[in-house]
Amino acid sequence: MTENVDEAGWDVEPGDEMEPMVQAVGRLLQVCREAAGMSVPDLAAALGYSEALIRKIERGSRIPRPEFLDKVDTLLKAQGHLRAFMEDMRRARYPKKVRDLADLEERAVEMLLYGSHNLHGLLQTPEYARALLEMRQPSYSTDVIERGVAARIGRKTVFEREPAPTLSFVQEQVTLERPYGGKMVLRRQLEHLLEVSQLRNVTLQVMPTDREEHAGAAGVIQVLKFADGTAIGRSSGAFNGRPVSGPKDLRILELRYGMIRAQALPPRESQSFIEQALGRL
Repeated sequence: MTENVDEAGWDVEPGDEMEPMVQAVGRLLQVCREAAGMSVPDLAAALGYSEALIRKIERGSRIPRPEFLDKVDTLLKAQGHLRAFMEDMRRARYPKKVRDLADLEERAVEMLLYGSHNLHGLLQTPEYARALLEMRQPSYSTDVIERGVAARIGRKTVFEREPAPTLSFVQEQVTLERPYGGKMVLRRQLEHLLEVSQLRNVTLQVMPTDREEHAGAAGVIQVLKFADGTAIGRSSGAFNGRPVSGPKDLRILELRYGMIRAQALPPRESQSFIEQALGRL
């Protein structure tokens, strides 16, 4: 049986702080399997996965998907002991460098996001995200690409939160026109942008290329604000690209972002711009 990376999970990154928990889940899976009187081949056949995959998960070298834990908990009659780790494994599946960002986005009540070269990760379709990752040099492995796509799509739970966070996006015109992955990928991406722009908690604006003045010429800007009044921000063109949380530094980023919003097309005109771009494909 061929192991499917996307369905199975991802290898644990060396030095990952989640590694001990992944190993504990693997050991628990082995205990539950043996208590149920099943061999590794028996379990693999019953679940529809390879024996190699089961052995990797039990060794703690592979992060199981939450869906896998849900299915195997039922099969082994584990009484919820395996299912209890679903949320932890959902978090563990993010690459280390993305994990902290996902946690911040989950806590944010307001986000100010300006993108210059690519669409922001929260706006990307799976096909668009995959095209970006497949173009990276040196080349990523299939495992890294699939994990990266899953991480970006997983972050989109921010759109489903209650209460919903306030999201403001400003995207450069070129990010709506460059056909990463081909025209069909771009078409679906633009359709998705129109869908997102209809959400009451989302403001999406386009920065036209012909603007003579542009406060975002220095690069991307992200500001995340939290319920306790604190915030964190980052810009590729300020503070050496480091995250900042001091009031003075944040004020600089918010000022720049406010100017960018004022210089961009208003939301309704931006929607029309996207519709016209879609019509040209």
